[in-house]
Amino acid sequence: MDRIDIAILTHMQQDSQESLNLLSDKVGLSPSACHRRVKTLEKSGAIERYVARLDNRKIGLQLDVFVEIRLTAQTEQSFAAFESAVHQIDEILECHLMSGEADYRLRVSARDVADYDDIHRNCLARLPGVAAMHSAFAIRAIKKWSGYPVQRLLD
Repeated sequence: MDRIDIAILTHMQQDSQESLNLLSDKVGLSPSACHRRVKTLEKSGAIERYVARLDNRKIGLQLDVFVEIRLTAQTEQSFAAFESAVHQIDEILECHLMSGEADYRLRVSARDVADYDDIHRNCLARLPGVAAMHSAFAIRAIKKWSGYPVQRLLD
């Protein structure tokens, strides 16, 4: 990956719907050369997919909850069963295997506390092998994720 690839990725993370002509101007390439680079980045997997970033509050999901999960056993089978079950629950936005006291950290979005209570009782509490759960409610986002700092790859 060179400086031009990094520039393309940086701009595309900010606005992936930007026209190819505008993107090519920003990175100093012809539209056809820029298009070839984008296609190469897609084929390599550097660009995984294109999605719309929604404003959770504007679509009615007022509550972000971070849930730490500790499993009853730390075996390959326990991890596999838990991870497979997590993939079946749409309300779990993210799941990360962690080091430290918690085995996993989940991010869940809900309409309100009552909605989270329903998710907690009917989804999270039914996950296989859970020994303990600790939920923390986000008060407000100070900085939302907006892409990877790919420009640091040049340092």
